[in-house]
Amino acid sequence: MNKILRNRDFLKNRKGKILIEGVTASSLAKKFGTPLYVYSESRIRANAQRIKNALEKFIPHSKLFYAIKANNNLSVLSILRQEALGADAAGPYEIELAKKAGFSKSKILYSGVFHSDEELKFGLKSGVAINVDSLSAAKRLLHFGKPPLFSMRVNPGIAGGKIKGLVFAGADAKFGESLANATKAFRLAKQRGIKKFGLHMMTGSCVLDDKYFGAATTKLLEFAGKIRKAVGIQFEFIDIGGGLGIPYRAKEKILDVAKAIRVTAKIFRDGVSKFQLGNPQLMLEPGRYIVGDAGVLLTRVGTVKQAQKIFIGVDAGMQTLLRPMLYDAWHEILVDGKLNSRASQKVSVVGPICENTDQLARDRLLPKITEKDLLAILDAGAYGFGMGSNYNTRARPAEVLAKGKSAELIRGREGISEIIGKQKIPQRLKK
Repeated sequence: MNKILRNRDFLKNRKGKILIEGVTASSLAKKFGTPLYVYSESRIRANAQRIKNALEKFIPHSKLFYAIKANNNLSVLSILRQEALGADAAGPYEIELAKKAGFSKSKILYSGVFHSDEELKFGLKSGVAINVDSLSAAKRLLHFGKPPLFSMRVNPGIAGGKIKGLVFAGADAKFGESLANATKAFRLAKQRGIKKFGLHMMTGSCVLDDKYFGAATTKLLEFAGKIRKAVGIQFEFIDIGGGLGIPYRAKEKILDVAKAIRVTAKIFRDGVSKFQLGNPQLMLEPGRYIVGDAGVLLTRVGTVKQAQKIFIGVDAGMQTLLRPMLYDAWHEILVDGKLNSRASQKVSVVGPICENTDQLARDRLLPKITEKDLLAILDAGAYGFGMGSNYNTRARPAEVLAKGKSAELIRGREGISEIIGKQKIPQRLKK
């Protein structure tokens, strides 16, 4: 149990019961119902500050943006705006969310993939910096208008991350442009009168090897040097993306962020000098690292079924937390009230969706579980609620922000009116 709770100082074991910040998990479930996402405000701030402090120490001339896609709750965004981060938006609605949370347009980077014409026009109208993903998008963007800054995502061929579905570079990746096409795009932007430029990559996610970030930076700087020489431009920033990982399993190592940034900063400074890149800012845009381990999903056991194996049926499922089904991702699971009990029973924790893939954990060794028990699924703060759905006409859960001994509702639970939404029945079908 100590291994599972390591480095999660906002989680406490009080005589076998789970405390999130200073609030018991059982009281949160009783007050707000289940399934329920609970986020620790102190943990979110601490994670952001850990990266900020390392950047300020090793490379003060840098930018830190938060990838909204990881968790788009307005309260989470507001916390990170208070922590002086920028916002990395993947689509038009994320731009609107960032503005709603108080981010100025100068602190928003619109970095989508396979942009439609409407999305490009929206980005231009919003007045934010736009990071395009292809030569096609660059041509269309520059046809529609003149952004304050032109940036492009490239595919440097180097990939990182332990989850196959979260590798974003290399021959099979749909993300980023080739060096040849990126050079054409920057040349066209220069011809159209653009004065400010950025260069971007995002090659992998949930990387725990601190050496990766330096290697990826080296490759991107090589691209920057070739583009600068061919086109005759300088870059305002060079964005190495996110990818900072968190350990989902107790046995996995914790990423040494300070070491990763220290090594990356030296490589960045040396590369900027070597390739005569002027004075660009190093930019990072983590998401998972900031919010991932700050979130807990609480779910109630409804059924214990002894079949060919023991199935623990809970009220959360693939409509609530998709990662285990999509990536075969592992999330540690705690049983409230039984933190001090021996893990003695092998079970599969499953949800209420009519798919056999709806299994949050397969053949997991846990303490003996009974009906009405409360389970806590850890590291659910990133790509949890945002990847949820209404499949099987299930309502999406509520979200709560815990701080100290208090907790506030920051997104209400859906009801039937939200699920029906804007559906309409034609009059001829009502007869």
